[in-house]
Amino acid sequence: MKTEKFIAKGTTCESCATIIKRQAEKVEGVEKVNFSYETEEGEVTYDPSKTDIDEILFKIEEKGYECLILDDSPAPKTSKKYKTENKTTEITGWIVGAIGIGVLAYFLFQMVEGIQLPQLTQGMSYGLILVGGLLTGFHCVAMCGGFVVSYCAKDAKEGRKSHKSHFMYGFGKTISYTIIGAMFGLLGSFIAFTPQIRGIAGLLAGLFLIIFGLKMLNVFPKLRRFGLHTPKGVTKFVAKEQKNTKSPLVIGLLNGLMIACGPLQAIYIMAAGTGSMIEGAKILFLFGLGTLPVLLGFGFITSLVSRRATTKILKASAFVVILLGLIMVNRGLALSGSGLDTNTLTAKVTATSMASDEIVKMEGEYQVIEMNVTRYGWEPDKFVLQKDVPVKWKINGLEVTGCNNAIQVPEYNLKFDIKKGMQTIEFTPTKEGVVPWSCWMGMIPGTFIVKEDLGSVSAKEIQQEIAAIPQASGGCGCGGGSAGGTCGV
Repeated sequence: MKTEKFIAKGTTCESCATIIKRQAEKVEGVEKVNFSYETEEGEVTYDPSKTDIDEILFKIEEKGYECLILDDSPAPKTSKKYKTENKTTEITGWIVGAIGIGVLAYFLFQMVEGIQLPQLTQGMSYGLILVGGLLTGFHCVAMCGGFVVSYCAKDAKEGRKSHKSHFMYGFGKTISYTIIGAMFGLLGSFIAFTPQIRGIAGLLAGLFLIIFGLKMLNVFPKLRRFGLHTPKGVTKFVAKEQKNTKSPLVIGLLNGLMIACGPLQAIYIMAAGTGSMIEGAKILFLFGLGTLPVLLGFGFITSLVSRRATTKILKASAFVVILLGLIMVNRGLALSGSGLDTNTLTAKVTATSMASDEIVKMEGEYQVIEMNVTRYGWEPDKFVLQKDVPVKWKINGLEVTGCNNAIQVPEYNLKFDIKKGMQTIEFTPTKEGVVPWSCWMGMIPGTFIVKEDLGSVSAKEIQQEIAAIPQASGGCGCGGGSAGGTCGV
C-alpha cells in the first residue's frame, strides 16, 4: 500500500469534503481517504498495482476541483492527467457565469438610487434567495445528483418516464426545506421575544451570513474553521435511508437534513433570524424551489457547462449570501431602533432644520398626523413633529396583513397592533432628531423628524427634507406591489 498527500482547491463547504472522499473511493484500489475542508489537504492510501495518484486526482477533478500532489519539494506538483478544458465548454461556463453576475448587478442596481444608501427590501431579498438557490443548484448536482440518477435508473428499468419521479423528488425536497425553515423560524421566535432581542438576533444572523459568504470566497482562509456540522447520527441516518430507498419522495424529504451543505446552513440561519415561523418557511420554500431547475435538468446543463465552471458559478452564490447578510443586518438595526439602519441614516445625513404649518395640523393642544395602512405599507411614512407637544396619530387600517399588523417605535417604547378601520394612538415626542419606527418585523420603515422649533423654517424646506428620505421600494411579502415599504427578511 502507498499513502500520498494532496491538495484540492475550490471547496466551498463541508459537503465538498464528502464529495472528494466519495470520488476517490470510486477508484479501484483505493483503501482509505481523508480530507480536511479547513486546510484543503487530504491523504489517500491505495494499492499501486491497481491505480496511481494521477488517476485518483483526475477522478476528483471531474467534480470541478483543482488537485495538486503534495511531496517533499517546495511547491506541490500538478497532477499529470490535468487537462486543459475544452474551449467551447470553458466559454459556455463563462457565459453562464456572466449571466449570474448580470442578475446580481440588476439587484444591486435596484438597491441604489442616485447617491442614496441601498434600500434592502423584502422583494429584493426574496429575489436574491431564488437566485442563490439557482446558483446553489450546481452544488446540489455534485452532492445529490446521484440520488436523482438512482430513481431515474429504476424508472428506466421498469420502462416508464421519470417526469412523475422528478415531481415527487422536487415536491419532497421543497416540503422538507419549508418545514425545517418553519422550525428554525419558530426557534428564532422563542429566542427573540422583544423587538430589541429580535433586532440583535437579526443582526447576528446577518453577520453570520456575511462571514459565511466570505468563507465561501475563501477571502480569509481562517474562516474555514467557522461553521456548523451535521451531527454524525443524523448523517449516518440520512445516508442509510437514502441508500435503502428508491422512492423519489422519501429521497427528497431526506435532503432537508443535509445540513452540511454550506449555502443551506446560511439560509437556515437566516430563517432563524427572522423570528417568524411563516417567514422561515417562506425563505426555505423559495430557496428549495430555486435549486430544482439545475438539479433536475443537470444531465442537460452539465453537458453545456464544465465541472470547473460550475465551481466558479457556485462562488457567485457567495455574493448572494453576503447581500442577504446585509439585508439581515439592516433589518436587525431597524428592529432594535438603533437609528443605524439605512433608512434612518440617510434621513440623518440629508436632514436640515425645518418646520411646517401645512404638514402638521393642530387640534387644540395636539399635533395631528394621519396615515393609511395598505398592503403596500404606510401612506405616508414620514412625519415632521414638534418636540414635547402631544401627538394624535390617526391610523386607518385599510388593508391589514400579517406583515403590517403591528407598529413599534423603540425610541418611545411604543408598540401596538393595527386594527381594521380607524384608531388613534397618542404619544409625546420627547427626543429631537430622526426617530425610526417600523412594522413588527422591521422591514416596513417609517420616520419621525422631530424639531425643537417648527416655526423657524418654511413648509417648503420641510417638503425638501421629507423628499430627501428614500422611499422603501418593493411590495409587502404578504401580498403587495411596488410602492411603499416592505417587510420580512
